[in-house]
Amino acid sequence: MIHIIGIGEDGLEALSSSLKELISNADILVGGVRHLEIVESEARKISWGVGLSKGIDEIKANREKGVVVLATGEPMWFGIGATLLKHFEPSEVMVHPTCGAFSLVAGRMGWAIADCVTMTIHGRPLENLNRYVANGAKILVLSRDGKSPIEVADLLAKYGYGDSHITVFEHMGGKAEKRLEGTATGWTAKTADLNTIAIECIGAHDARRLPQTCGLEDDLFEHDGQLTKREVRAVTLSTLAPQAGELLWDVGAGCGSIAIEWMRAHEKCHAIAIEQNDHRRSMIAHNGAALGVPNLEIVDAKAPEGLEGLPTPDAIFIGGGISKKGLLETCWAALPCGGRLVANTVTLEAEREMLHFADKIGARLTRIAISREESVGRLSALKPMAPVLQLFAIKE
Repeated sequence: MIHIIGIGEDGLEALSSSLKELISNADILVGGVRHLEIVESEARKISWGVGLSKGIDEIKANREKGVVVLATGEPMWFGIGATLLKHFEPSEVMVHPTCGAFSLVAGRMGWAIADCVTMTIHGRPLENLNRYVANGAKILVLSRDGKSPIEVADLLAKYGYGDSHITVFEHMGGKAEKRLEGTATGWTAKTADLNTIAIECIGAHDARRLPQTCGLEDDLFEHDGQLTKREVRAVTLSTLAPQAGELLWDVGAGCGSIAIEWMRAHEKCHAIAIEQNDHRRSMIAHNGAALGVPNLEIVDAKAPEGLEGLPTPDAIFIGGGISKKGLLETCWAALPCGGRLVANTVTLEAEREMLHFADKIGARLTRIAISREESVGRLSALKPMAPVLQLFAIKE
């Protein structure tokens, strides 16, 4: 049995006698330098400083011995416990959590954790925060280091949330605990590396507002015209029907709008944006970070030949290149049973390919026709956008 023991800022003294006994009897102790230094033991000590993969290999090689992993707070909440359980069976591991940062901050703020967004920027991009910033939102953030509160404040101010209230807690649960408060605009307070941030988002009247539903405004994306327009994008995402844990191929991704909104649908959704144009790949990266999905995978490839070797998708969207011979067939072949294929086009050449392919596999075709209001002199009129033919099929 591998024991993972959560330790708070109050150290070993706050642990139960049974947990102290596990630590004192351990043959091997694994953890960060900070935790290993507080334990006086003859056990062999392995620091995560040797590298996470090497540390896990050491645990695997010594799993028959008494292995104790020292963790921070709640190991299964953005902690090492969740990582280790990807490499070991649950029956091999016993997790012993203690009161973690989120629980401590929520208690001090008087916030129900169920009403808060909980996230970390420790080892993860700061831009993940963009996904959750909204007027009235309460966000709890595990920091990377002492610079994190300033970086968070700058990001909030950038998008019109400079009045947001920020509370930073240092060394919670220990003798050195400290609380700092202020607003995002003008935040300059220096903090200890070990800190957690509580944010109460307050947006100005012109603050950026990202809906939780699909169909973001077109001007939120940097693009060169190769963009699935908002109304068509909303229909396309509802047809793709993203589910937690699923992977999308966005083939001919353009500025990445479909892949980005797919990932925004659920934090466990994944996407690969396949785009051969250098400038557009740069725009995809920018848009992904700005809209809260900086981990969007971007592949420099030309379809269909460049699709070989990619992880098996649950759904595929084709936004361009449909008239290219073999693209529809290659994408269809890549899907597993139950996989979904959605393709959009506005050109006659692509429509011919699409009609022929739909007849072969029994796909559903939908015509999407949208008109937008535009000025005509001093008056207004509805101007039709190019009608889109959409193909949809589920592989059975």
